[in-house]
Amino acid sequence: MTESRGQGAYNRPTGTGARGHETAGTPTGGEMETEQREFSFWQDRSRVFLQPIAAPSILGLFGLATATLMVGAWMARWYGGALSPVILFPFVLTAGGLAQFLAGMWSYRARDGLATAVHGIWGAFWLAFGLMFMMVAAGAFPIVLAPRIGVANTPFAFWLIALCVITGLCAMAATAESMGLSLVLVLLAVGTGFAAAGFFAGASWPVIIAGWLFVASAAASLYVAGAMMLEGSFGRTMLPLGKYRAAANIPGRRITRPLEYKYGQPGVKIGQ
Repeated sequence: MTESRGQGAYNRPTGTGARGHETAGTPTGGEMETEQREFSFWQDRSRVFLQPIAAPSILGLFGLATATLMVGAWMARWYGGALSPVILFPFVLTAGGLAQFLAGMWSYRARDGLATAVHGIWGAFWLAFGLMFMMVAAGAFPIVLAPRIGVANTPFAFWLIALCVITGLCAMAATAESMGLSLVLVLLAVGTGFAAAGFFAGASWPVIIAGWLFVASAAASLYVAGAMMLEGSFGRTMLPLGKYRAAANIPGRRITRPLEYKYGQPGVKIGQ
């Protein structure tokens, strides 16, 4: 809990006319005393309670990396066949979908609009992907309608078109955060665009390229999430993220000052 109080007195400048009289609209001495007492009343009784949380993007990026690595490698035809997503869907649904969607909601609480959009929309995508193949496994969804590499599937292509546009906008916004996060989103956006083209046309090679880009994006996500986690654990930069401030990219440099009472709070400590 952090207590915040205002600083200084609340004073309004008083103007005077040519003869030293107060100009129109200027409060009198009595009015200023009343305003000062009212301000002091609210100042003495105002409190701001902070509830800091860990960076939600650590969990979100790890979840994103997990899902895109597994599905991307399958799309690149490194392993498996048409029914491989039936085996992958439980972890895709929980790690890439549920965990990442929760990270998006916690990002909303942390007032991070970019992370909210990224983890919210990709978490929703992986939830939908996992639910679709869960229904396929249960026999409640026709397998012929599920996406298969080399087979045209226009409805699924439109999933990816919408995702590509939103991810591209997020990549533009990420340039204000760090080059590491921007790289993750650029690879995702381009890979999603290739996947959309492949499933729209029924061609294999765009989907295979998309798989390679997804795997590259997963590697970048692992790096960014790891760098954020190490910075949170050590309290200083351990792996550079390509931030615009040069000092923020120097390993061992402390780039932020925790907003906390140095002796902590009774019964409260950081970590586990």
